[in-house]
Amino acid sequence: MKPVDFAQFLEELATVSGEAILPFFRTALGADDKSLGGVFDPVTEADRAAEAAMRRMINASFPDHGIIGEEFGDQREDAEWVWVLDPIDGTKSFISGMPVWGTLIGLQHNGRPCYGVMNQPFTRERFSGDGASATWRGVGLKDKPTERRLHVRPCAGLSDATLMTTHPALLAPGTLEPYRRVEEMVRLSRYGGDCYAYCMLAAGHVDLVIESGLKPFDIVALVPIVEGAGGVITSWDGGSPAQGGAIIAAGDKRVHAQAMELLAKG
Repeated sequence: MKPVDFAQFLEELATVSGEAILPFFRTALGADDKSLGGVFDPVTEADRAAEAAMRRMINASFPDHGIIGEEFGDQREDAEWVWVLDPIDGTKSFISGMPVWGTLIGLQHNGRPCYGVMNQPFTRERFSGDGASATWRGVGLKDKPTERRLHVRPCAGLSDATLMTTHPALLAPGTLEPYRRVEEMVRLSRYGGDCYAYCMLAAGHVDLVIESGLKPFDIVALVPIVEGAGGVITSWDGGSPAQGGAIIAAGDKRVHAQAMELLAKG
């Protein structure tokens, strides 16, 4: 079965997860702290409800497939096909009432990200990609459904670039100084956005996203979207981003190369 055969199923997962999440957004929703005394890492009933709904659908439709999920762990993670789920990427924004969060649904084939969806049910936007192309769907004037292909924008160098990261305080130990070297060179840096930052890169509004300390469920779904829009996304050492860790995404290869050089300096 080719990855494209799963496209409709991913759309159904996105719809079901959104239906589970939206009743909780901008309500008096409590959040548990998963950090066990570390940096605040919230999880809500909305996270759990959405992932549980998606897992039920996957297990019913594809019982031999694996699942990697943020809230309920991994199952059959060595399977040929593995679904990688983050029900709410940007939970801190979610519990703050800010609409810069999304549901990440990725599909891996033999460890390679081959399809991804970022669904934002509140703004009614859906970003999807298969590594060869990427698409945005949303609502336009007069609530009319709208769709367009995503394309990154050209950027000659860091001095012309807009950089995003979720927040420097969330960077993994030892990665803040390299990040700051890049930030000092760009035209504009912005914080916040989580998965939204990568989608804005794919849409041609941002030139560079740099983060570290990511898990596979934070990034797998976004790889086919960025690559499908013509962007570059790797680990800081130039390898595959599929396992998470320190990640750099760029809309232009020139910006990627310049940022990589700064990140690699001792």
